[in-house]
Parts: sequence; C-alpha cells; structure tokens
Amino acid sequence: MTTDLKRKLKELLIERLKFEDMTADDIADDEPLFAGGLGLDSIDALEIVVMLESEFGIKVKNESSARDSFKSISALAAFVEQKLEQAKATS
Repeated sequence: MTTDLKRKLKELLIERLKFEDMTADDIADDEPLFAGGLGLDSIDALEIVVMLESEFGIKVKNESSARDSFKSISALAAFVEQKLEQAKATS
C-alpha cells in the first residue's frame, strides 16, 4: 500500500497546492517538502492538514507535533498509515 499511498499523496499535493506543470514523478519520496525541496510554507502545511482530514479522515490535533511527519512524502505516508491503523484498531 505504501507505494500507492505515496503516489496518491503526491497527486493530492499537486492538485491541492496547484503545482502546475508538475507530476507525481517530479517529487522524490524523500525530498524535503519544506525548507528547500518543494519549498512549502506554513500555509501549505495547513492545506496538508485539511487534505488529510478530507481525504483520509485523519485529524491532526497539533500541527507542531505532526511537523516531523510532514518532512517528506515518505514520512507523510508513514504518518497516514499509522493513523489509519490506529483508527482501524479502535473501531
């Protein structure tokens, strides 16, 4: 699931953040999303939080605690998988 999830996350980021002329293949799994890499900022981080909630039903309660999970596509995919597993375990 991780490879498919990473691709989906890349496609969602491109769509939500309006990265025209960019494809999922243009984003490396371990490329930093912030500070270099894609150069995202705090507004983009909020958009990622909204995206996770609307697409996956994941609530990010504290943005600063999730910061490490937003470092790269790989980290974001691991975060999503962990949250989905936790939700499945509690339901």
